[in-house]
Amino acid sequence: MSIVKNYTLTGPDGRPYASPFKGAWGGHRGGKIYGRLDCPSALRAIARGGYAKNRLFFSDEATALAAGYRPCGACCKDRHQAWKNQLPPGPQPMGLHNLDGGLPGSGALMA
Repeated sequence: MSIVKNYTLTGPDGRPYASPFKGAWGGHRGGKIYGRLDCPSALRAIARGGYAKNRLFFSDEATALAAGYRPCGACCKDRHQAWKNQLPPGPQPMGLHNLDGGLPGSGALMA
């Protein structure tokens, strides 16, 4: 008898669902940021604690974008720059454009 492990991924609607496959991208629920699973910034934040409770996973990059997440400035520099260039001019709310401060409460630098 084979045991199938289910993983919890986030769909394009932002809702979790069970999948037999691991996610290819990780994200932070509070900062609405997605990035590589081996992102140095995310790994540092996880090691310090407090980040893991807001961690989620996506099957692919298109799903992360559809769910309203933005690319990480640390591990997806080109994607992040392209996203940043699409923002309207003027001040942005915290969390959307907090490039120097990283994720709120994580201590991680994301730019």
